[in-house]
Formats: sequence, structure tokens, C-alpha cells
Amino acid sequence: MSQPATALLPLYVQPVGEQTDNLPVPVQHSSSDLEPATLPFIEANTKPVSTDHLQKDCIIPVFSKDNEVTISHQSFIAAIQEAAYRVFPFDTISAPSIRVSHIVKGRIPEAIHKPVSQLQESDKTIYYERMMFCFDIPTIHQDIAGCRLNLTIGGVRAYNEQNLYAKKSPEKFKIFIGFKNLVCCNLCVSTDGYMSALRVMDTAALVNAAESLFRSYAMEQHLALMNAYHGCMLSEKQFAQFLGRCRMYQYLSSREKKQLPEMLMTDTQIGLVTRSYYEDEHFGKDGDSISLWKVFNLLTGANKSSYIDNFLDRASNATDITTGLARALRGDSSYSWFIQ
Repeated sequence: MSQPATALLPLYVQPVGEQTDNLPVPVQHSSSDLEPATLPFIEANTKPVSTDHLQKDCIIPVFSKDNEVTISHQSFIAAIQEAAYRVFPFDTISAPSIRVSHIVKGRIPEAIHKPVSQLQESDKTIYYERMMFCFDIPTIHQDIAGCRLNLTIGGVRAYNEQNLYAKKSPEKFKIFIGFKNLVCCNLCVSTDGYMSALRVMDTAALVNAAESLFRSYAMEQHLALMNAYHGCMLSEKQFAQFLGRCRMYQYLSSREKKQLPEMLMTDTQIGLVTRSYYEDEHFGKDGDSISLWKVFNLLTGANKSSYIDNFLDRASNATDITTGLARALRGDSSYSWFIQ
């Protein structure tokens, strides 16, 4: 597996305070470059879009008290791409796959009084409240249990987590570096490769924060951890106990939950894990036991039904849960409640 490069290239560094939406995108692609015809990395109520669509067809929200512009989705993507080019200057970086949800519709001033039936496309304005993207670095990869994993970088922006009715303040983003399982396009995210509440004022700060995360990410440890899952087995009885405990967890009191490790999967998602245990051709049951590698992929597969703003938290939690189960099998009491 190729190693991450450490050399720095002075690419597209934007001074603080300059216009945020003119940051060049290192990977150029046209409006036809939507997500490849493969399984999406997230489903829920999302749809694929291109950077060209975001730039040409979408307005950019502002902070209403001072009319200061927010950092646009396309500028966010460009900033994370820039950080990736700094840290991996000699590796191949793919065009981003972008998924959006929760469209916010509006009208231009001239169309305020038009009946809906008479609205032209030129009368409408849109932007997306939530956006997630990721891009692969296929030159850095590893095979685990017959599955190819590509190094993957991405992020989430959810305007519903931002108070746009106030004055401009630090804006919240989520960014990650991890791996994508190409068999199913499940994302593998660990705690040290994830910033869940990055707050910045401009794209220059975004670039710097992302670069710092990418350089500190313990890639080899993350891969070794996932590879170790393959050698840990749950009996069918233990797996059934785990599913039952996950359903029970949803109804525990706050006091009881505080005494247990966090489990973010919903009851519906645990139902998807159960169904996939019997039906998934790649990660379903194999005899009367199942490896934790398969359990991990059943969890990350069910996570595809999450909304964009919850997706990365649950992806990271799936790693924590699987690692906890491995420790429980070796006698650690922290997660033993889930399988005993």
C-alpha cells in the first residue's frame, strides 16, 4: 500500500478575508460528472449533484442580521480538495461524489406575486440545506477479506446546524479521512480521522484544519484495526444478543445510558442489520457465526439510511461499537452488556 506523502505544494492558498467563493477547484469536471453508476455512499433522501450545478444553479445563503455571505458548498469542497492536494501531492485524487438533501426553494423578486402554475425556471431560486461529499485517493488502498478499500476524504455541511438569523459567526463543518469499501461503498470512519464540529470563519481556516487532520490521521492503525475485525467471530447467539441489546438500548433511561458505551444506531437501522444478516450476499451469515468485519459492514451499510447531518457521527460510532465488541470477546467488560 502506498504511503501518504508529506511534501507540501503551494496550491491555491487563499489569504484570509478574501472572497470565499472564488477558490479554484483543483479537479475540474463538467456538469455531467455526477456520482459514478455505482452504489451511493449515502442513500436516505439524498440525490447526486455536480459542482457545476452548485455553482451555477444555487444561491448562497447569508446571515440575515448583517447580510454576510456563508461559505458555499462548492467552496467547502474546494477547500478540502486543496488540503488533500497538499498532503497527497503525488497521488491520484478523484472528482468528488456529491449528495444533497432538503432543498430550500425561493423566488426572484420579480416573481413574488406569480401563481405557482406560471412560474418559469428562471423565476426560481434553490439551495440545499444539507450536503455531503467524498472523493477517493485510489493510489492508496488496502484489501481486507477480499474487499478493496480506497483512502477516502470528505465532509458534511448542514445549514440547519447554523443560526442564519443572526450575525456572521464561525460556521460549522464536519470533515473526515478514512476508507471506502468498494464492494458496497460503505464508509469506514475512525475517531482520529474525524472532526465532528469544525468551526471556521473562512476557507483558509478550512484548508488548514483539514490539512492538520489528514496529517495526524493514523492510517496504518485504522487499517490494522479493521483487519483485526476479520479474525474475531461472534456466534449466532451472541449476534442475536447484540441485536436485542441494541433495541433495548433505545429505551434505557438517560442514567442507564451513561453507564454504557454510546450506541447511535436507530431501531430501524438495527432492523436493517438483522435483515442483511440473512440476505446480504457479501456480509451475511456464514454458518453459525459471523466475523466482526461483516458485523462492521452491516452497521455501516445500515447507516446509509441516515440523514446527512447524522451520517458521520454514526459512521464513527459503528467503528467504536465494533471495536468494543472485539474487546468484549477478549474479556473487556465495557461492551460486555451488548453480548452477554
